[in-house]
Amino acid sequence: MIDQGLYWIAKALLVLASFLAFLLSFVVVTDVIGRVAFNSPLQGTPELVSSSIVIICYLQAVYAILSGGMMHVDAITRRMPARIQGVLGALACVLGIFLFSIIFWGSIDGFIHALESGEYEGEGALRVPMWPVRLAVLVGSGLAVLAYILMAARQVGAARRNEALAIGASH
Repeated sequence: MIDQGLYWIAKALLVLASFLAFLLSFVVVTDVIGRVAFNSPLQGTPELVSSSIVIICYLQAVYAILSGGMMHVDAITRRMPARIQGVLGALACVLGIFLFSIIFWGSIDGFIHALESGEYEGEGALRVPMWPVRLAVLVGSGLAVLAYILMAARQVGAARRNEALAIGASH
């Protein structure tokens, strides 16, 4: 039940991030055409691009985790018994939980500050508010923690059944 709900949220955030990336491509093309053809770039493009890239990355993180899209090197581990692979997979998930928990914890104050103070990036023609960026980092890292908890539970179950589950794209 929880895994289906989290997967649905991950897909919705992936669609949102993809739409944002699609819109961002028009901003960049407009900026380049304006810069090259008219010597007049689109104001605020660097601020929009830098903020949007962070938002896109964190919105896609939970889907990447749940779909097995995170890269890992398995040159050594694939030759190990399935139970050990499961234990190592669970350990990798615990490391993911630790990493994204630190990001989540460290993002709380930044989000509150950005929201309360009206923090923005850029000067002049375009001032980009930072609270959406901080919110995306907070939500994305929080959901990534939940995804890694779910994946760790699956890895522990697989290790108990003497099975091996892939936790990412093998390279």
